[in-house]
Amino acid sequence: MMQNSFSKRLFSGSLKNQYKVTVLGASGGIGQPLSLLMKLNHKVSELRLYDLRLAKGVATDLSHIPTDSKVLGFSNQEEDGLAKALDNADVVLIPAGVPRKPGMTRDDLFSINAGIVRDLATAVAKNCPNASICVISNPVNSTVPIVAKVLQKHGVYNPKKLFGVTTLDVIRASRFISEVEGTNPTNEVVNVVGGHSGITIIPLISQTNHKMMPKDVKDKLINRIQFGGDEVVKAKDGAGSATLSMSYAGSVFADHVLSGLAGEKDVVINTFVESPLYKDEGIDFFSSAVTLGPEGVSKIHPIGEVSAEEEAMLAECKETLKKNIAKGYKFVEDSKL
Repeated sequence: MMQNSFSKRLFSGSLKNQYKVTVLGASGGIGQPLSLLMKLNHKVSELRLYDLRLAKGVATDLSHIPTDSKVLGFSNQEEDGLAKALDNADVVLIPAGVPRKPGMTRDDLFSINAGIVRDLATAVAKNCPNASICVISNPVNSTVPIVAKVLQKHGVYNPKKLFGVTTLDVIRASRFISEVEGTNPTNEVVNVVGGHSGITIIPLISQTNHKMMPKDVKDKLINRIQFGGDEVVKAKDGAGSATLSMSYAGSVFADHVLSGLAGEKDVVINTFVESPLYKDEGIDFFSSAVTLGPEGVSKIHPIGEVSAEEEAMLAECKETLKKNIAKGYKFVEDSKL
């Protein structure tokens, strides 16, 4: 089960283990606060920021913060800017792409973000093939398979080091269940499995201390966890999506990856990865708890016991995931790489 001591872990760590981290899409709504949080992370020795514009300005701004890391900004307006940003990076965070607007689903983003992610994955394959790659760009259920296929075509795919960031679903579940039950959200741990959109997000309430929750309350809670992004898009009145909570979630996940690389023990977090759990059903990727280590994923945990209701949700989730993954694969096969 994923550890819930997010803030305790985020800014801790020995200065002996420092890594080069690249943020692709660093001047965007997620990219800027995510870059700030990575600047504050003491496991980072060098922070490279890349975007089509403004990345150098964001880097200059962050460079004034007195933490023990160097910040560099790159853009496509300079020769080999993307290659320089990625050169020999240890961890690559990819929040690049367009945000959701009112009425849009994550799948609506596919036509634009798929091409962006494909091109960035190609650059990663050429410049830092051994990096841990953390995909934030939606729809994650399809963009992670896109990255996998691109890396495969370049002969550098390592399934242990490719991650879809689903941490936002877990922190939402902790927060929302605490509001229902009147508890401290930092003490709530919810195992959220499946994928990272709508009905593919499966919070396993039966594994929490609140398994006796009334059905109507539980149904509303699950729906809110699954569609929490819509709540933010609506509240921002079309001016943005879940950028701040997502940047926090991304920084939490990146910190866990860095902790694993540094050899810390019992680094467990949920993430969307190539998984054996349902591969015999044609589902190559699935989000569940994994243990992270110096080589990336060291163990993929089973989802554990689930209720009959959750089993039905999982069946629906798996059918949707299969289509999402196939869509990502087809996009790469139809592309000219």
